[in-house]
Amino acid sequence: MTGDAGRRVRYEKTGHVARVVLDRPEVLNAMDLRMHEELGWVWDEIEDDDDVRVVVLTGAGERSFSVGQDLRERARLNEMGAAPTTFGSRGQPGWPRLTERFDFTKPVIARVNGYALGGGFELALACDVIVAAEHAVFALPEALLGLVPGAGGVFRLVRQLPPKMAMGYLLTGRHMPAAVALHHGLVNDVVPGADLDECVAGWTDDLLRAAPLAVRAIKEAAHHSADMPLRRAFHTAFDWERRRILSRDAVEGPRAFAEGRDPVWEGR
Repeated sequence: MTGDAGRRVRYEKTGHVARVVLDRPEVLNAMDLRMHEELGWVWDEIEDDDDVRVVVLTGAGERSFSVGQDLRERARLNEMGAAPTTFGSRGQPGWPRLTERFDFTKPVIARVNGYALGGGFELALACDVIVAAEHAVFALPEALLGLVPGAGGVFRLVRQLPPKMAMGYLLTGRHMPAAVALHHGLVNDVVPGADLDECVAGWTDDLLRAAPLAVRAIKEAAHHSADMPLRRAFHTAFDWERRRILSRDAVEGPRAFAEGRDPVWEGR
């Protein structure tokens, strides 16, 4: 179902791949509070399901990944005296949202078909891999609306782009075509719209070939060590690395290589 009377998020699982679909195509997948609440439930379920190894996040329809916050709902909330939004979503429906789930261990691929604006762009920036259609457009227009990119756009863009370029997009709300995003390493692949699903499938297949505990350990270490001095990073005890070391998968990979066969991962 879609629309105000139905669910805002579709969640499907096929094998080890979870597919999360922002499902309000009639408003270009704008995110209202109900959608955030549903997304919170979905992220909880995925994190707790060891059978899920890869997540694909996308928007319904051919026009938009998500245009971000539902501004009509925001205007109504403002009229009712709700507090203005700011950085972070603590205390709001769906918290912690993916943009603030710093310990989320499953790899997430953003499948971007069309607009990724405002909170939609911030959601994509929080993913590990971004695959975009050639016609995809990215932007953080909050400054034009008297707002701030409070779901991490300010913080992530200056880390993922050259500083001057990031500031230009943050302060003006200018649109960034997919080709420019690819050129500056903000996305992993840009393909014709007709090839988008095939490209995403290639990424999911590659991720599924990797050992799930190794993937989770690498993601945890990469994110948590980003601001650490190198010496400290080497001496930090990462939780998922501890689990990987103690797992059967840690010996299965070398054994399978020596025996000339594909490894069989237990993932636990």
